[in-house]
Amino acid sequence: MLESKRARDVRARGGKMECQRQIESAAIARFFSSSVVRELARWGASPTFARLVRESGLLCDAAPLGTVGDLLDRAFQHLKQAEHRHEYVYKAAIAKKILLGIHSLQTASMLTEFRVANCKADVVILNGTATVYEIKSERDSLTRLRAQIEAYLRVFATVNVIVGENHVESAFDIAPVGVGVLLLTNRYSISVLREGVEDVHRTCPHAIFDSITLREAESILANNGVPIPSVPNTQRYGMLREAFACLTPDAAHRGMVSTLKQTRSLLSLQSLLDNLPESLYSASLSTRLRKSDHDRLIQAVQSPLQTALQWE
Repeated sequence: MLESKRARDVRARGGKMECQRQIESAAIARFFSSSVVRELARWGASPTFARLVRESGLLCDAAPLGTVGDLLDRAFQHLKQAEHRHEYVYKAAIAKKILLGIHSLQTASMLTEFRVANCKADVVILNGTATVYEIKSERDSLTRLRAQIEAYLRVFATVNVIVGENHVESAFDIAPVGVGVLLLTNRYSISVLREGVEDVHRTCPHAIFDSITLREAESILANNGVPIPSVPNTQRYGMLREAFACLTPDAAHRGMVSTLKQTRSLLSLQSLLDNLPESLYSASLSTRLRKSDHDRLIQAVQSPLQTALQWE
């Protein structure tokens, strides 16, 4: 039977509405991107943010408009809903509940998108050890998870996968025993379904070396009493990698944790976080910001939304 014109119209409207929802969700997720945060911090205004506000559909709910920070909080509440879950929500949960909840910026640091072999570790927490959290949100595929876990086991003492409800069974099937499986619940709490086992001895000095800078590698070697010969720059990489291979897994991992906590410390951001909404914590911790830009970011977030709409 041929489809009636009314049925075709209904289906077309449904497709357009779904397309519009996808556009709005993508715009809301981009509020917390490093590019928007950098614009706000550098200029005290962000044309990108103003455009995304109009694309997000959130203005319909804004009565009164409030501040930029108010809208960011409203956007974050939208992203926290299971049907809209985005990687940023997972990173924010780890930042709030683990970095700032269990630890503090004085005792721990957080790395995001940390390079490991051909992978980028979503979140790494450094305190007395190194723990990685690979995020698989409701929207993500688990196709690469096995390879990612294998790479992380060579660099981090503890490896965890944090997933949405729809991925729990598959995560247990893929992740070997010893790898933690965590769930971000609908109540925005982190539930430990299987504890990750800390084992520094399975880490590999070569893999650790390949994940850090040469300057950081030199610092680790020096702290372990390994002399650094003076060689031409063309030979520096090979010489350092060869020397690093002589370290034990424990020494290499311990040196990585100690050195990265210094070179990538977030302690200078504490006063910034004290003046930002919680929804922006993770974005601020993950974006390289100059100290001189902190005040501009605070002022931008406190700006009336009506003013921000003119930033375009």
